[in-house]
Amino acid sequence: MPDDTPHTLRELPELSFDNSFVRELPGDPIAANHRRQVLRACYSPVEPTPVAAPQLLAWIPEVAEHVGLPAQPDAATRRSLAEVFAGNRLLPGMQPYAACYGGHQFGNWADQLGDGRAITLGEVVHNGQRWELQLKGAGPTPYSRRGDGRAVLRSSLRELLCSEAMHHLGIPTTRALSLVTTGDQVLRDMLYDGNAAFEPGAIVCRVAPSLLRFGNFELFAARGDHETLRQLADYAIATHFPALEAGAYAAWFTEVCRRSAEMVVGWMRVGFVHGVMNTDNMSILGLTLDYGPYGWLDDYDPDWTPNTTDAPTRRYRFGHQPRVVAWNLVQFANALYPLVGEAGPLEQGIASYRETLTRATLAMLAAKLGLEPLAVDDDPDHPDANAAFVNRGLAVLQAAPTDMTIFYRALAEVPMEADASDEQLLAPLRRAYYLPEEHAELPPEARARTLRWLRELGKRVRADGLDPATRRARMHAANPCYVPRNYLAQLAIDDAERGDLGRLHELLEVLREPYREQAGREHLAARRPDWAKSRPGCSMLSCSS
Repeated sequence: MPDDTPHTLRELPELSFDNSFVRELPGDPIAANHRRQVLRACYSPVEPTPVAAPQLLAWIPEVAEHVGLPAQPDAATRRSLAEVFAGNRLLPGMQPYAACYGGHQFGNWADQLGDGRAITLGEVVHNGQRWELQLKGAGPTPYSRRGDGRAVLRSSLRELLCSEAMHHLGIPTTRALSLVTTGDQVLRDMLYDGNAAFEPGAIVCRVAPSLLRFGNFELFAARGDHETLRQLADYAIATHFPALEAGAYAAWFTEVCRRSAEMVVGWMRVGFVHGVMNTDNMSILGLTLDYGPYGWLDDYDPDWTPNTTDAPTRRYRFGHQPRVVAWNLVQFANALYPLVGEAGPLEQGIASYRETLTRATLAMLAAKLGLEPLAVDDDPDHPDANAAFVNRGLAVLQAAPTDMTIFYRALAEVPMEADASDEQLLAPLRRAYYLPEEHAELPPEARARTLRWLRELGKRVRADGLDPATRRARMHAANPCYVPRNYLAQLAIDDAERGDLGRLHELLEVLREPYREQAGREHLAARRPDWAKSRPGCSMLSCSS
């Protein structure tokens, strides 16, 4: 609970800052912190705006150790950490700034965007690794437009919870170091419906090797500022892609394409929906970036989007995400074209994205089903038997409302013997279905389709000849038992707003081992309850945070 007694700040370990972004790239010459267009600069120096009463709610030990901070700080150290990661106190070596970038939002060019409420404190180098530390919600910057530069507890908690869950699920992501409440109230209209209300303010500290986005490069290309564009690209390659030669822009783009494909396949494997895949939210490192109105599939629906702003067109719906990544990469390619000078090498990069996506998707689906890797068909207009089989399996998930996470986890318990009865095949899957009554049967058509596909799967499993224990282990390594379900995150938010952090810390602990069934935690792997189907925060969210 918060400690309101006066205290003296404890000195923290000295961190080794090497702020290459500020040192090597052109900055904004205007010192004043007011909203404006920033030209020929990659960043604007700006300090966080102090808050009233910072309190450290969550501290991620593994991330702390990465950057050289204590994993288990005592009470006095926690107070000092709260001051630093609320933006009230700068450590020696920090050079805070907000980055300048543009982007395509919902398919339309939005021109200058930039870090409107995010402020990077600096780059820590520890044990040979570089980490950018960024506060989200630390106050206004020149890029805040009409915003106040702040964030609220619900969105900050969601980012910390989901970014850490994604890391432990094995999906490339930014991470979170800390969650701090500010003691200030922030006015937000959560669903953009005219019902604005004050909410507790909070700040999350993001951590990544770099937070460079496609939009950083797009803005300079759109402005015709090719000199700054080249400086930024050269910096990105030298600092974050040291295996590439200087000026190897096309090879760099191809590597970004490959990483982006692997990232989105990870999303599809676990049922993650980003919700706002604008080009300014696409990392050049292939990291999941910006946890705004994201969501997790409960009942499988490839057309579902969690974002209220996206509801009219469903551009960022679950099943469309691989195509959106491709579209975003094309915009990134357009930004790099002035440096490459010809389209061919960039088109090869896009082709490598599609090739990587196809191979990685088939490998991912084979792992989820416990099969040997599926062959790649080189003619996408004539799907082979493997693609048709996979599509029939996805159709089974839609034949009746089916919890995707539970279905795939339970699939490892389905008997694959040829003489298994219909009831033996279906019994392990019953807990995955959202049916009107607890013991209701699948509708006849859904039952028949599911049984046909399960028997087809059985034939393939027997043909592979995998040892059952090996197959089960392979499936459990691909199909998590626990994910940060939308309603679980909302319950943690409800409790945290009342001062109870127990649920948040329970989730963080469980999600460190999402593939291992944990005794006494069965309730965290259960289907979505009926009350959560339409509740804001559990079903739909907005960009308001």
